[in-house]
Amino acid sequence: MVQVKSVIAAVKAEAAKVDEYMRADLARLQPETDELLLEVLDYGLLNGGKRVRPLLAVFASRLCGNKDENVYRLGCAFEYLHAATLFHDDIIDNSETRRGKRSVYKQFGTIAAILAGDYLHALAMSTVGRLAGAKGLEIFCNATTGMVDGEFMQLRNATKHNLTELEYYDAIMMKTGLLIAAACEVGAIYGGGTPEQVKALRDYGANLGCAFQIIDDLLDYLGDPAKTGKVVGNDLVEGKVTLPLILAFNCAGERDKKRLAALLGTKDKRSSNVQEVSGIIESVGGFAAARKEAVAAVENAIAALRIFPTHNNYYERNVLEGLAHYVLTRDK
Repeated sequence: MVQVKSVIAAVKAEAAKVDEYMRADLARLQPETDELLLEVLDYGLLNGGKRVRPLLAVFASRLCGNKDENVYRLGCAFEYLHAATLFHDDIIDNSETRRGKRSVYKQFGTIAAILAGDYLHALAMSTVGRLAGAKGLEIFCNATTGMVDGEFMQLRNATKHNLTELEYYDAIMMKTGLLIAAACEVGAIYGGGTPEQVKALRDYGANLGCAFQIIDDLLDYLGDPAKTGKVVGNDLVEGKVTLPLILAFNCAGERDKKRLAALLGTKDKRSSNVQEVSGIIESVGGFAAARKEAVAAVENAIAALRIFPTHNNYYERNVLEGLAHYVLTRDK
């Protein structure tokens, strides 16, 4: 069994190195970049965060045998795109806070947040193209377009209370899984991995992304706002039908189904009945069933790494397995 605590300690050290490279990037941009833009970028990028996506690129590259320090720069590109999506998502979701602080658009205004997100997207594409070539950039751009498509899919799904699991998984693969899978895949390509190794790491990332999103969905109902930095039920209030709710509908009797449907009717109803919706989901086993699916996704992610022999890659494989286990234990 992977020791999650030791892996977290190692990951924190690596995450600090990613932050160093991002700070160096901001310093490099300073002479030719608007002061307000730099302030927004500093606030939005260096405001906490686990750096999961850049670290996946780093360790995927290392697992394929490349110990080049430039991989941290490649990893930064995935954090830039992730941050850009958060800048924009907070506007879409009317989120007041992010990681316990005012969201970027609340701090600097909507226009500044949109423009800064666009800037980070362009910076990310430039970095990936320079370091991972045309193939890496193609994968990165496919993930980006898929994420936008996933947002539109979620907009459409918000009006469907009878969403199926398949529709849910299609949406989260686009919204979350594609970027995490791309970080692993592009890192593997940069690391010189074989086609089999690249596919294995892509599969690892796709499954990890699914587990990550399912846990996010659970934290929306069950998380501590002091740790998550978000109000309990925020996704529910915004009309997002996530896995715990889908599974609750699947498991519930007719009486509970009718009550859930009534409570989800309008934003006002959702906002004032978060606790009751959560209670019904709990009582019919929706939370437990969702967690079971997250566990299965983590197991599939770890199984994908078996192609890599432990005697050559013990540390890197141990970290990636530990990250997968950590997803199940995180509380923010």
